[in-house]
Amino acid sequence: MEIKDLSGKQKQLLDALMDAIIRIEGDEAKQIAQEIIDNGIDPRLAVRFSIASAANVLGEKFDSGEYFLPHLVMSGDLMEEVSAILEKSIPAEEVVRKKVIVLATVQGDMHSVGKNLVSTMLKSGGFMVHDMGVDVTSVAVIEKAKEANADMIALSSLLTTTMPYQKEVIEDLKSMGIRDRFKVMIGGGPVTQSYADEIGADAYGKDAIEAVEVAKRIFS
Repeated sequence: MEIKDLSGKQKQLLDALMDAIIRIEGDEAKQIAQEIIDNGIDPRLAVRFSIASAANVLGEKFDSGEYFLPHLVMSGDLMEEVSAILEKSIPAEEVVRKKVIVLATVQGDMHSVGKNLVSTMLKSGGFMVHDMGVDVTSVAVIEKAKEANADMIALSSLLTTTMPYQKEVIEDLKSMGIRDRFKVMIGGGPVTQSYADEIGADAYGKDAIEAVEVAKRIFS
């Protein structure tokens, strides 16, 4: 089933779900998600259309200053709840495995706000995120990535003095012979694309919005 195959009422439900998520109306969004299932709409359409479209609009609202971090945190939680309702009706063998990202602020750096925003936006973008918090060692990051069978390691640094720890993770992956197993994306205030290129990172995100766009591009 595709969007073009839906009736007018079914399309209205998908639009209504997207709108409720953007307005962060939790009860309304969850009720509409159930109505989508009850009306025989493929729940994967709602995930691909309603939730993905809402995430894009929310990102734009944050970027323009209309929404702030608390809005994104609440909307991210809501999108997870709605996804859970929809995915219950998808046969297990047809559920697409979400790409897994292990995220951390590197060793010696206690900044969390930027990293938390990246975590929220990645979840909203359809990724499964293991957020390890702040001041995380290279060894701990890599062990978690192996344990979670991660597809990507994302590293935040807000201090120039801790940026070398982003490089350390990449060097440790090389020394362990598992560099090719994980994509590595770096970001943070002082971090640049040229630094990402210099240390051999696979990707650079200058902010949370770009981090999601870059991650999607890598796995598309």
